[in-house]
Amino acid sequence: MHVDHLLHLDRLDLSLVWGEETLLGQEIAGVTATDLEDPARFLQPGEVVLSGLVWWTRDGAAAKTDRFVSALRQAGAVALLAGEETHGHVPGELAAACRRHRVALIAVPPHTSFRAITEAVYLRQWGELSRHPSDHHALPENVRLDLGRALERGATAGELLDRAFAHLGTPACHLLTAAGRTVARTGDTARLPAKSAREALAGALGTTLRIEAEGTDFDTWYLHLPEEGLVPPRVLQEIAELLGRHRRREDRSRAERGPAAARLMEAICSPRVDPGRLQRALASCGLDGRPSYTVVTAALEPDGKAGADGVAALTEALGHLPSATFTVALGDDDTATAVLASADGGTHTATAAAGTAAAARTAERLREVAHLIQSCRPGSTWHVGLSEPIEAAAATDATALHTGLVQARHALAGARTAAPTSPQVARVRDLDGLEMLLAGVPASVREVFRETVLGPLTRAGRGSGAMLMETLEVFLAHDCSWTRTAEALHVHVNTVHYRVERIETLTGRDLSRLDDRVDLRAALLCR
Repeated sequence: MHVDHLLHLDRLDLSLVWGEETLLGQEIAGVTATDLEDPARFLQPGEVVLSGLVWWTRDGAAAKTDRFVSALRQAGAVALLAGEETHGHVPGELAAACRRHRVALIAVPPHTSFRAITEAVYLRQWGELSRHPSDHHALPENVRLDLGRALERGATAGELLDRAFAHLGTPACHLLTAAGRTVARTGDTARLPAKSAREALAGALGTTLRIEAEGTDFDTWYLHLPEEGLVPPRVLQEIAELLGRHRRREDRSRAERGPAAARLMEAICSPRVDPGRLQRALASCGLDGRPSYTVVTAALEPDGKAGADGVAALTEALGHLPSATFTVALGDDDTATAVLASADGGTHTATAAAGTAAAARTAERLREVAHLIQSCRPGSTWHVGLSEPIEAAAATDATALHTGLVQARHALAGARTAAPTSPQVARVRDLDGLEMLLAGVPASVREVFRETVLGPLTRAGRGSGAMLMETLEVFLAHDCSWTRTAEALHVHVNTVHYRVERIETLTGRDLSRLDDRVDLRAALLCR
């Protein structure tokens, strides 16, 4: 299939922005969708690149655009298909850069999905490979038929990999997510740690092929062979298309389970719920009969909301846990929320101890994974909060899982406070200080408390108010030591006495009393 073939597919409604005849005659080897500013390391020669232009902004547009198109050229991309939905048009700077670097540029209208383009390319290639298997290094007919039957009867990704590569001697191959989780691997191929897998995807060694499906930044699949040249490119493309069909089937199954997850989330978000209804909701998600449960919440910053990407990020992270059983959905506060079931069992005492140990292991593993999740979307920050483990006997109580949800949200708020710009995983028992405790108090309540306690200081005058606030912070930070406060502020100790007296008069607090000191310190932390 050549680039100009895309322009002749009426159902896609694509339009040529720029491209010479020789460029339009180039053969398409594959498709990659990306909105990275520098996608070179994820591209393969001969691919057409789909981009929604989310990376493009008017500020610094020329340099950023030139860098993006240059990366396409260096990687050997044959065309750029630019979506018009984000900006309403294809920017002129992009057309100019494509002319300079000689990359064909095609506009994709808002009503045409990238999935439709991807399927059009691979359906055309599948037909060509089937008609000319030997000339194009396609899979042998018997192998393709065997894979088709295996796919229809619901074979796992691992079984499909082994069957696809068996006739080639089963070379080492991993099916990886963008966050480095191994979905499947061939034969005796060594397990690849998530961090090493993520580095392999970002590096230039080996062969990596993106699996075309409706994945997110966090759970897109990649076929990775550590050694180059062991498998003909056409065969790899055909295997990748088969795995794409398998992935789309999995996505449909997950979508069908969505209503059950939503019902469970609705149940635990309610302060009280009928125990029978809660039990049925757990059972419909395959979580009933487990010794203990943990509620997990997560948020993608800067907006702190979840949506489909936030749910995908948490789902992918929990997928890194060994033998994890969980369900993820949107909570009523629009953050990703999961109920995670523990497999550890035993007596009542042993169950409690096992649940606590399992929760600690879960938190530690999520801390290891957090940076991998965040690296999938540069510029974002990922925070997680975990509840204390909830024993099975209490889980179907009308309030136990809701209490766990409150704990997890409080821990999430503490994680955001502790590390606003870096990934942080917090358990509710990590909230061991006043600042972390206050993080879980609703913002509106914190604001009222701060204004009630510190309002008289902020209204003391433009210069005076700021001076008194600074003195209060330094005085409390130095354990109410007059001398050390004076040294820190570079003023006479008598000046500190005067300012503190003024603070006490305005706020009605006595800084010699512990309770009043705590009030003022808490109010400062609520800013």
